[in-house]
Amino acid sequence: MVRRPLGNHHDQPDTLLVTRDTTQTDPVTVETGNLRELITNARFVLFDFDGPVCRLFAGHTAEQVAKELVAWLEQQGLQGLLTEEERVHPDPMVVLYAVNRRHPQSDLVTELEERLTQHERKAVVSAMPTAYADPLIRTWKAVGSRLAVATNNSPRTASDYLSLRGLADCFAPHVYGRTSRLDLLKPNPHCLNRALNAMGAAPSAALMIGDAPTDLYAAEEAGVPFLGYARNEDKARQLREAGARVVVGSLLPVLRVLRDQA
Repeated sequence: MVRRPLGNHHDQPDTLLVTRDTTQTDPVTVETGNLRELITNARFVLFDFDGPVCRLFAGHTAEQVAKELVAWLEQQGLQGLLTEEERVHPDPMVVLYAVNRRHPQSDLVTELEERLTQHERKAVVSAMPTAYADPLIRTWKAVGSRLAVATNNSPRTASDYLSLRGLADCFAPHVYGRTSRLDLLKPNPHCLNRALNAMGAAPSAALMIGDAPTDLYAAEEAGVPFLGYARNEDKARQLREAGARVVVGSLLPVLRVLRDQA
């Protein structure tokens, strides 16, 4: 998908950035007006999964998964499908995308996607919850908002994690994610549109929370306001450069604003 120019977003003066998690005793040193507006207007909240909800590969490294996918391709005599750079890349999605480019929507892609899904599901037990994500999700649900997951991970992976954390009822049945149709992954707005349609939500009444430019692009295409979450300055920079107007480095300010309005 070719990205369109993002206008003058880079020049917006109102980017909201918290560079680290804060505690209740720390001074909140950022302007909260734009964040408050986003939260006030949101009746439907769409969460990306790996990042805003948890760090999926905190204990089961993505790099090892990528190596195992490459090893499986080699066992099938298909190592020639990957360049040297793709063979050593630490992101398993790079391997999956590479095979899909050469054999789009093939049985091979379906098999590889299923293998990646199984690795993701194994990683759930060692995934690290994002700080304040659990209480934020429960609070948003308690005040009457409807929640959905819109992720490039397998929806089975997200559902497994939510069940493990006791959060499944906050989202059910609205968990939308990866299939073997890789062309429909974010930045394509497909999973966001599925969530909006299923919930009967107007895009302007929704909010997408994501940690990558692809989340922002998908939200823009779907007409959904966007809140960036960045657990480090590098991710914050990527989101700002992509045009995100509101970026937080902790979910605590989001939770505080939501509780103030409850």
